[in-house]
Amino acid sequence: MPYGTLKDLPENVKNVLPRHAQEIYQAAFNNAWDEYKDPDERRGDASREETAHKVAWAAVKKEYEKKGDEWRKKP
Repeated sequence: MPYGTLKDLPENVKNVLPRHAQEIYQAAFNNAWDEYKDPDERRGDASREETAHKVAWAAVKKEYEKKGDEWRKKP
């Protein structure tokens, strides 16, 4: 279930991340969705979707950090 547009992202992503971070999330999720389709490529018993969400959040956290309730680009 890759995300075709930013509008398709989950509410907890759309409502909290700035647009650029949403773009990072979408690209990372879609890439991970393809990369981890084989269960043997995933850690533990995580589902394909769960793994893709974890990868996407990790990608966002490389460039953004949460300050209070707001996500800001890292200096």
